[in-house]
Amino acid sequence: MPPTYRIVPGFPQTERPVAVRLFWQAFAGKLGRVMAPEDKALAFLERVINPDFAVSALSPEGGLLGLAGFKTDQGALIGGGLGDMTAVYGLFGGTWRGLLLDTLERETEDGCLLMDGIFVAEDARGRGIGGALLEAVFTEARSRNLSRVRLDVINTNPRAKALYERKGFKAVSEEKTGILELLFGFSSSTRMARTV
Repeated sequence: MPPTYRIVPGFPQTERPVAVRLFWQAFAGKLGRVMAPEDKALAFLERVINPDFAVSALSPEGGLLGLAGFKTDQGALIGGGLGDMTAVYGLFGGTWRGLLLDTLERETEDGCLLMDGIFVAEDARGRGIGGALLEAVFTEARSRNLSRVRLDVINTNPRAKALYERKGFKAVSEEKTGILELLFGFSSSTRMARTV
């Protein structure tokens, strides 16, 4: 049976609010304590999400079913800076949130495409969309003459880690969050990489 979705670069601007909502649903458990309240988190994400650093799965009607973001030295799916944070949360709220979120920031490296999140709408799961999005990320890396894809997966997401392992990713290192576990809700993350 052929897939009932298509993989495309970026995502349509009409689907921007859906992309923001899906991102928040996927990562609120990790980011919710720092980025709350939800309305401000969504406003910040709407301000900074960049379709130039994504591949997405669309339904035949053009609705967003899932998305994989990535980061290069030119930008990221979720970019922005302190100015964007303070524009939404105010000077004090934006500053402390920005400093805490900066502890999660991962730097790019030569020859490597850094994944910046992958998520599939709940009602679209189990259809192979996550795997197809990963394959599209591998294609994106090759088109940019990059030889590897790297990502980090938190210890509270074993389903994602299993998908990455099935797709050929290998664990490279593990990083503990220490006291920040109380804020972010996970105790460690595993860095994984795959040659493309």
